[in-house]
Amino acid sequence: MVRTSLVGLVFVPVLFASVPMGVPRDIAIERARYVSDVRYALNFTLNSHPTGTQGHEELRFKLSHVFPLLIDFREGIASNLIVNGEPVPVESENGHIRLNPLDLRPGENIVMLDFTAPVAPANKAITRYDDKDDGSSYIYTLFVPMDASMAFPCFDQPDLKARFTLSLTAPTSWTIVSNTRAVRTEAMGAISRTSFAETRPISTYFFAFAAGPFQAVHTAAGLPDVYVRKSQVARSEPEIPQIQTLTARGMEFLAGYFAQPFPFPKYDTVLIPGFPYGGMEHAGATFLNEDSMLFRTAPTDTDRFNRSITVLHELAHQWFGDFTTMRWFDDLWLKEGFAQYMAYLAMTSLAPDQPVWKRFYEQIKPAAYAIDETPGTTPIYQDIPNLLDAKSAYGAIVYDKAPGLLRELAFLIGDDAFRDGLRIYLREHAYGNAQWSDLVQAFERASGQHLETWATAWIRRRGLPEITTTWSCQGGRLAALSLEQKNVLGEGGTWPVATEILLGYADGETALLRVQFSGERAEVPEARSKTCPAYVFANNDDHAYGLFLLDSESRIYLQQQAGGVSDLFRRTLLWGALWDSVRFVQMQPRDYISVALDHLPSETDAALTRSLGVHATTALHRYVNAGTRDQLTPKFERLAFDRALHSPEPDLRIMWFRTLTAMAATPSGLGDLKQLLSGTVVIPGVELRPLDRWSIVAALIENNDPAAAEFYEAEKRRDSTGDGLKNAYVAAAAKPDATTKHWYFDDYLHNPSRQEDWIEQSLGTFNAWNQPELTRPYLRLALEALPQIKQQRKIFFLVRWLAAFIGGQQSAAADAEVHAWLHSAQIDKDLRLKVLQELDELDRTVRIRQAFP
Repeated sequence: MVRTSLVGLVFVPVLFASVPMGVPRDIAIERARYVSDVRYALNFTLNSHPTGTQGHEELRFKLSHVFPLLIDFREGIASNLIVNGEPVPVESENGHIRLNPLDLRPGENIVMLDFTAPVAPANKAITRYDDKDDGSSYIYTLFVPMDASMAFPCFDQPDLKARFTLSLTAPTSWTIVSNTRAVRTEAMGAISRTSFAETRPISTYFFAFAAGPFQAVHTAAGLPDVYVRKSQVARSEPEIPQIQTLTARGMEFLAGYFAQPFPFPKYDTVLIPGFPYGGMEHAGATFLNEDSMLFRTAPTDTDRFNRSITVLHELAHQWFGDFTTMRWFDDLWLKEGFAQYMAYLAMTSLAPDQPVWKRFYEQIKPAAYAIDETPGTTPIYQDIPNLLDAKSAYGAIVYDKAPGLLRELAFLIGDDAFRDGLRIYLREHAYGNAQWSDLVQAFERASGQHLETWATAWIRRRGLPEITTTWSCQGGRLAALSLEQKNVLGEGGTWPVATEILLGYADGETALLRVQFSGERAEVPEARSKTCPAYVFANNDDHAYGLFLLDSESRIYLQQQAGGVSDLFRRTLLWGALWDSVRFVQMQPRDYISVALDHLPSETDAALTRSLGVHATTALHRYVNAGTRDQLTPKFERLAFDRALHSPEPDLRIMWFRTLTAMAATPSGLGDLKQLLSGTVVIPGVELRPLDRWSIVAALIENNDPAAAEFYEAEKRRDSTGDGLKNAYVAAAAKPDATTKHWYFDDYLHNPSRQEDWIEQSLGTFNAWNQPELTRPYLRLALEALPQIKQQRKIFFLVRWLAAFIGGQQSAAADAEVHAWLHSAQIDKDLRLKVLQELDELDRTVRIRQAFP
């Protein structure tokens, strides 16, 4: 093939190699340099229960320079290609349509073609959900990061923003929601054609539509519309007004904070069943996971708070992501990190009675640290030479580390400068694209501080500092206090750190010392002569990002006294530090469980209760030996059942119920669950919802309870809904026999009609903690399936697959098997890093067991 370029009006032939798969960065850079003013006019036709869609496209764009142009389109069929009024043959290779430069011209070009694209329950950019309650079919698109090219021919890269005009033909009974409002509907009997206004400039992955018998629930002037599938309208009605009100208030807050009005003509939300993410921020039309909005378990205040964060996260994306978009997916954090941070910041204004930054610590920081301390971690800025690998950029580093660092940055430069820097950034990149250096420069201008060194260390380097405290007293006074940092990965280097040291005293009094340092060691002269503390914690209020380990004296004190710390946020942080002591083999897991047993009966915060219960369950199931587990599990079961029935607050009763369900393993504990399931015992003020009941059934199956099969069949009769069918599938994966495991694993990999959320939710029950011998034969097979999963599944599926199959193992032999496979496997770098991330917990389990046999 001959590649040509234009110098003036002279074509210079250049040899053109084979067209690559995906969207390589060099091709994207070339297109962004010469292509502009892109407009898509798209027509799709859908019917009920479709397996594909027929479409027509008119693509307009300007060229400043004629060159061999690739249009991305994979898994579909293009035909009737007309370029600038002339029919030309369709030349396709590796997911691209090649346009001959001889058919193109400087200035405006018009490309028209027909196409077909697949529609399926899973693995496609246009997804079909078949409602098993009433037989309805729902269609939705999901294009992030580069799947728009599975649905229509396009320039599928974030920095070629375009204006879209959509026309969609579908059954007349359907509702169509897209980025803009419908401007015209033409009824043609049983079908109708709905046309939408042209969008503002957006990246291809923000273009979207949802189609089906959706209904708008609780329409009200001044509130955004929320669409729900018709079988769920009655169940959704109590929840929708809260979502709408929060959205409207969040929109007002963010517009004021950014000094930028909402950037799109309208904003709708659509609740999508089986949606693979919590939400997706399509411009003007956010899609939200139905289950994350309409609770299927008895909800707590924490659950409602987390729902609010999801709603505000996707709303904040309308500015950070949709309005101003990262130039390439290596700067993914510019949208995800900011949306996450802004959701919490908005909640400080919208819900001032909530302990927002305490919840930020609980929900954000541990997930970031758990990845950043592994050899599979990456920098926040991730080198992605081809968008084929962009899915791997998603994870805790951009969703959790990035907002954690933004909190430290706001602490460093001050809240006003932080806000003003964001305003500069958005104003100067309106409806455009930017990169991380643009943002740093905006913060520098707003704060008057030099931030390049800070940003380079935190954004371009992987890992985090492990920070330890050394202190001594003489005559009842502090004689010295210092901080030391080292790279937790052992790779050398230090980071600039801004933190606040807490000096804690036995009478409950405290003293605070602000510290900034960037070297390996920092003396804190301000500490000298202060009263000798009972303990020291070097990250008060969680402003800084780093692993802050307790010194031995502080740890010994807090093992006895952490539960008595009156300040809730501080108490939460100190319990987190004790758990880090377990994970870093400084505290016996048995001791942690015993301390938790001592303090949990008097803990009044439901979220902290749940956290302690989760950590204790992890220690019981993974870290201690069988004898210790057999000794301590009955004690925890009795405590959990008693507190589920007798705690003073409903939230505490729900959290204790969840702890009991996760931990129960003895005949006594399982008997308690059976009493709850049969209704012979009732949790006061708490109605168990269908998913609560199915969780109990799964626990009975997992532990091979003699009555498990009977309860399973009874629950299937009780809950015959579409969700009931899914939950029955999930619960049955826990059955402890080889035949069941073989059937499920084959279904995971070879059943194209199995919806992805069914598989994803069953991975944990398949890999039950007490069935490693049964699931070990699938460990290597699960690893060998990674290339297939990377290609076919949505963004987060691969991580959850690895977490389940590697996390289901606890032995040194399984650990060695994964390491041996990694040593010999020929896999992409991004896959290798994901394996290393999830392998760290298995490595840790082996280390802890060896240290505390």
